[in-house]
Amino acid sequence: MTERIYITDVAPRDGLQNQQLPVSTESKLALIGLLEAAGLRSVEATSFVSPKAVPQMADAGELVPAVAARWPRLRTSVLVPNLKGLERAHSAGAREIAVVLSATETMNARNINMGLAQATEVSEQTLAAAHALGLRTRAYVAVAFDCPFEGETPLPEVLRLAARMHAAGAGEVVIADTIGSASPGQVKERFAALREVVPIDRLAVHLHDTRGMGAANAWAALEAGVRRFDASVGGIGGCPFAPGAAGNLATEDLVLLAERSGFATGVSLQGVLDAIDFAQTLLQRPLGGRSIAWLRREQARRQAQAAEPAAA
Repeated sequence: MTERIYITDVAPRDGLQNQQLPVSTESKLALIGLLEAAGLRSVEATSFVSPKAVPQMADAGELVPAVAARWPRLRTSVLVPNLKGLERAHSAGAREIAVVLSATETMNARNINMGLAQATEVSEQTLAAAHALGLRTRAYVAVAFDCPFEGETPLPEVLRLAARMHAAGAGEVVIADTIGSASPGQVKERFAALREVVPIDRLAVHLHDTRGMGAANAWAALEAGVRRFDASVGGIGGCPFAPGAAGNLATEDLVLLAERSGFATGVSLQGVLDAIDFAQTLLQRPLGGRSIAWLRREQARRQAQAAEPAAA
């Protein structure tokens, strides 16, 4: 039986949060619809953060019930920064929330104006309250490889925080290479240690492609036993609070890597290309991961083959 990997497409949230062009609620819904049509069964749809800090997410309260109404079986998570954000998300009908805990003092201070100890407590309180409401939960451990302000993040600190998020009841603990600085060797080393403190089926990885090693790092995570991945269609994204962070690992790169290596994803690459086409129109710029040129050539070749009988 072919082993399955599970992908959460984060383009609607992590991808769109720092785009310069405004994106309407209907356009976000159209993008989510294309992701669902492509076979993606999990998306990170939005975040309930301050609209002043992240104006692209100001419509979260409208978006969440619309997604639930149109695609009731789609696993839809939303980011919440604290209990207030959780309250707003729950009022909007969210069924799964995610908290973000940065693994360094400075990143927490720059991102949420808290120290590490306070940020950890707030994340634990938010997870506990979400469980009391019957919601599914994820917990990100951000800058888990390197911090843009402090340099390399000590592995013992990553292990400590991942274990605390797991103990707090996070359904998934997502290890995030927030600035895209990780290397395959680091990924293997860190997940070999992480699986000793969090069950491997509760671990996920969130990768960026700043240094062109997103797919290589995904392969290293696969070899380490990880089967849950974040990715963003077309590679859209980049953390607005992390200087130098480029786009996310592209969904098309991850799907191609996994499928060509014997794993099942349930995701149609043609469907992903359709979503990229729409997102390019939306954002008015070319999009696509490392494999996009090859995928476009294959698409053109198939279309030409399909047209041959009609031409004859």
